[in-house]
Amino acid sequence: MKLHFYPLFTLILAFLTAQVSAAKVEKYLPSEQNYMANILKPEEILGFGIGERHARHDQLVSYLSTLANQSERVKLTNIGLTTEYRKQILLTFSSPENLAKLPQLLNRKVGQQRQGDPLVVWLGYSVHGDEISGANAAMVVAYHLAASTNSEVQKMLEDTVIVMEPSLNPDGMDRFVSWVNTHRGIAPNSDPNHIEHHQDWRTGRTNHFGFDLNRDWLLLAQKESRNRLPFFHQYQPHVLGDFHEMGANSSYFFQPGIPSRTHPLTPKKGTELTQLIATFHASALDKENRLYYSQESFDDFYYGKGSTYPDIHGGVGILFEQASSRGFQQDSINGLLTFEYGIKNHVLTSLSTIKGAWENKQKFKDYRKTFYDNIPKLIKKADFNGYLISERFDKARLTTFLNKLKMHQIDVYPLKEDFRFEGNVYSKAYSYYVPLAQNQYHVIQALFNQGTNFKDNTFYDVSGWTMPLAMNIDFFQVDSTRGLSLSENTWDMPVKQTTAPLSESYSYVFEWHDFYAPKMLNALLEEGIKTKVATQAFSSEISGNTRSFSAGSIVIPAGIQQEEQWLSKVNKVISEYDIPVYSLGTGLTIKGIDIGSNSFSVVNPVKVLLVGGKPTSQYEAAELLYYLDNLLNIPVSVVEKNRLNSIDLSVYSHILMVDGNYKAFDSSVSKKLETWIKQGGVIFAQKRASQWLSEKEILKASFISKDKIDSLFVTDNLTYQDKEKLSAKKRIAGAIFESELDQSHPLTYGYADSSLPLFRNSTIIMEAAKSPFVTVAKYNKTPLLSGYTDPNLVNQISNSSAIIAHNLGKGRVIATSDLLMFRGYWFGSAKIIANSLFFAKAFSANAK
Repeated sequence: MKLHFYPLFTLILAFLTAQVSAAKVEKYLPSEQNYMANILKPEEILGFGIGERHARHDQLVSYLSTLANQSERVKLTNIGLTTEYRKQILLTFSSPENLAKLPQLLNRKVGQQRQGDPLVVWLGYSVHGDEISGANAAMVVAYHLAASTNSEVQKMLEDTVIVMEPSLNPDGMDRFVSWVNTHRGIAPNSDPNHIEHHQDWRTGRTNHFGFDLNRDWLLLAQKESRNRLPFFHQYQPHVLGDFHEMGANSSYFFQPGIPSRTHPLTPKKGTELTQLIATFHASALDKENRLYYSQESFDDFYYGKGSTYPDIHGGVGILFEQASSRGFQQDSINGLLTFEYGIKNHVLTSLSTIKGAWENKQKFKDYRKTFYDNIPKLIKKADFNGYLISERFDKARLTTFLNKLKMHQIDVYPLKEDFRFEGNVYSKAYSYYVPLAQNQYHVIQALFNQGTNFKDNTFYDVSGWTMPLAMNIDFFQVDSTRGLSLSENTWDMPVKQTTAPLSESYSYVFEWHDFYAPKMLNALLEEGIKTKVATQAFSSEISGNTRSFSAGSIVIPAGIQQEEQWLSKVNKVISEYDIPVYSLGTGLTIKGIDIGSNSFSVVNPVKVLLVGGKPTSQYEAAELLYYLDNLLNIPVSVVEKNRLNSIDLSVYSHILMVDGNYKAFDSSVSKKLETWIKQGGVIFAQKRASQWLSEKEILKASFISKDKIDSLFVTDNLTYQDKEKLSAKKRIAGAIFESELDQSHPLTYGYADSSLPLFRNSTIIMEAAKSPFVTVAKYNKTPLLSGYTDPNLVNQISNSSAIIAHNLGKGRVIATSDLLMFRGYWFGSAKIIANSLFFAKAFSANAK
């Protein structure tokens, strides 16, 4: 027998050809369609068929770029880069004639609708990177729109502009794809226990920092959201499809969901249109005998999600949820669930979204017009004219807040003259006015509203997110603009001022109010600059005038510096910040402590460890990482809890612990931590981490038991259908509470007001501390500011401890029941985290 030897390349090509022929794109598309032969199919670029493997983000971009180059119906736009430098792209599909005049079509103000403008449909896929069927479905839908020769498709493109964001979370997508492709075997494994279906601690759901981008449309904490938003406002979609995945044992969900769980700012007509378009989804899925459900589960309440943000812009957002194979295939209660099956469902409902919107285009256009025409009536009903906002001390925090409003296309007007109201003077230097009478009325109300009572108190997500409270910005409703002198021009981002270099002097001082003061301090410490913090107020002469400096001010004494060219290093650092630094010509102050006093406490460099890994909260870890690493440029070493016992803790100054299940911790770990603290370490803990420290008697605090919380609710005569309502009452889905700060405590340095809004999303409640001097923040008598919480729980939270701190040996223990940097936008309470790093040794308080 004669043997034949084939080159390796030939064998690989034959294998790939077999793979391609086995998974043609047409199997996902309507059978009656024909396609242009010159438009390449996904499998011809990827080298494998859609659904056969998990495509990487670069492969996704490669195919869609090819499509845009080949088809005159497609325009590709790069809208920015992620933290890991992956491209965020948009594809616009329409007729060649519409694309040629796209700049003119999109050149309109928010809410403006002109005669003859096309319908706009936005399709967004896989905002959760591990909900990957959406991104793969996007390639199929894109091919269909670019290559179909069907006359109906061509007619639809003449009337419609379709915007597609094929991957809202490129970094998370690739993290997930890498996991699945690494752990997937050659033989398909549908066992739900297989590692392919169970990601590591940092899942593909989140972006680089670990944030859920589907909670960030309103908050704009993450760059992916900030990159997208200008294009959303430019296109102003009438309909937006938001494609997700859910548990493997579900089927397929599309909105409207539960009608009573819609935010009251959303017009009822929007829900009706969602129901109308739902009939198109049902029809498409019925033809294929696919399971689905609609008017149950989820909600349309929180405006920070992709499916709800359009609802405050005269559009209709629609959530789609596909049962997830979370890999190639997985056994489920409904049988074998495959990756291909999920992709096909999203293709079907993508096309039904387009079809339903197009066939009812005039209804959606009329709805948009009515939405904005009704704003004057809503303003009259609101019974006030706008909001006055003011922040005297922290220019960075105020600027960040104003810029978020600007990104939401909200007009904000500076004051031309000081404004007097109810005995207070609001300076034109730091006060601004937001009128309700503008097209972004609904967005303003969504950001500023403080509702605490709702028709349905069951929430899938948060119930309170009031942005000025989160940013700790003073704001109030203005009933009349009488006496308000406003600038003709709206606020714009100020140009950074050049900082004049410091000349030689006795010492230098800067205040701690600014949000980025901790970043500047850390940069100075990294340069070897020696600093001290004032633990009491003092006044000095500056340029012939007396200036007061509050406790928390940072002093750089010239006499104790040891670095060569230290002043040049100081000038290099401060030149990067818009924070005033003052020169002091003498150590003798006019009032208060002198510069050489022991009341100035040494501030040392920090080295931070964060306990991570399963089963700690990747979201809460992300919030601390984002604040310290991204915003303050402080490195944080993440150590999984199963490695903690083998780590030399002596090299770290601080350990951070977020919410998680610590019951499986070896007792040797708690003893190791206790020893480290007693030797001088500082530990900061929140939520269940605080409870665990209490159980180990490291934290001297008590917590309200679950049994006590359960006993608050009467269960007599409840029927089975009351189960969900009772569960909702026992839960704090996410609400804002008012705390009172001990402003004399070093951990509150930088706060000019004793009132501080805090965010909580659990029923973990610390009892009021019995020892004096350890309470940093406590809740007041009527603490609920925004969102829903059952009165029984509000009463328990009333007067309880929110943040406590005490000594343990030479070290410190700092604990909270709340989230001080919730979702990366809670700037108001974040500084307490920084204070815990730099000022923990500036206080001393023993606890029983």
